[in-house]
Amino acid sequence: MRQGRAVAEQTSIVKCLVWDLDNTLWQGTLLEDGVVTLPAPIRDLIAELDSRGILQSVASKNDHDQAWKQLEELGVAEYFVLPRIGWGPKSDSVREIAAELNFALSTIAFVDDTPAERAEVQFHLPEVRCYAAEQLPELAALPEFSPARVTVDARRRRQMYQAGFQRKAAEADFQGPSDDFLRSLELVMRIERATEEDLSRVEELTLRTSQMNATGVHYSLTDLRGLLADPRHEVLVTTLNDRFGPHGAIGLELLEKHPRAWHLKLLATSCRVVSFGAGSAILGWLTDQAAHAGVHLVADFRRTERNRMMDIAYRFAGFTDEPCDCRAGLPAPEQEDIHRLHLTPEPSAPPPTLKLHAVSLRGV
Repeated sequence: MRQGRAVAEQTSIVKCLVWDLDNTLWQGTLLEDGVVTLPAPIRDLIAELDSRGILQSVASKNDHDQAWKQLEELGVAEYFVLPRIGWGPKSDSVREIAAELNFALSTIAFVDDTPAERAEVQFHLPEVRCYAAEQLPELAALPEFSPARVTVDARRRRQMYQAGFQRKAAEADFQGPSDDFLRSLELVMRIERATEEDLSRVEELTLRTSQMNATGVHYSLTDLRGLLADPRHEVLVTTLNDRFGPHGAIGLELLEKHPRAWHLKLLATSCRVVSFGAGSAILGWLTDQAAHAGVHLVADFRRTERNRMMDIAYRFAGFTDEPCDCRAGLPAPEQEDIHRLHLTPEPSAPPPTLKLHAVSLRGV
């Protein structure tokens, strides 16, 4: 089975569209007219971009409370994250939104009916893509607003970010040890066999993950479909939820079964759940499964400057460079800089901060 290609460069897709309000999102000027209307095509565009996983925010010169109340009355307030409604320069608002989302300015778009406002943003933030309100009817058809694939997680990206903001605020207000805060989240991890619907988000995870990717190898949809159809392989996807909402797909495990060893070809977890110990929890579960199956674990690992935390997770789980006869019969690594780590498993308990629901892999 071909192991994969180097990680490809991401397509230049807009990740967040920042809206002006007066005579852009709605028709009319709120503070002058008192009554504004939301055209049906704009309402449809907001919903369509949301379904594609494109976040949306607001940068408007208005009274905050009055404008936000109007968005609620129009039934679209829930679609907007981190709104900036006030009287400062819109370039400052756009910059703050990008910084809080941790998005590069080149992935931000701004739409406004006033040429002077677009020029002000363009002058201070030349990487931001600016659009006139007259372009709104064609926006959804533009390539930068048209992701090639829309995954399950992409369709609920806004809800995931909104849950993240609530989680962050709760952590800031929490009084007590960090472990107590983790317990308060009521974390639930699920490890399941991937389905065809999972494949695109699993591929996306291999593309985007670097700090918590054991090998840095990208598996294409074709590669993953081949592994799904191969009875020797397990393609596993890990998801995480807590009381605030879903984290989405946060882990991928590619496992090839041999008579004496299970070969972990790839472990990749999302960087956003490092503080929850997701990688260690997954390795602990795999250790337990291998122990009950009576096999050793062998894991591929490529050390880089960025994935030191993954190295620590493997070492903490008990993986070493020591030779073992269980490796006999395993194909040699396709890349010379990939090392084979070994573990003789003993059953281990999951961390007390999360509940773990997982498939059984004990049959070989």
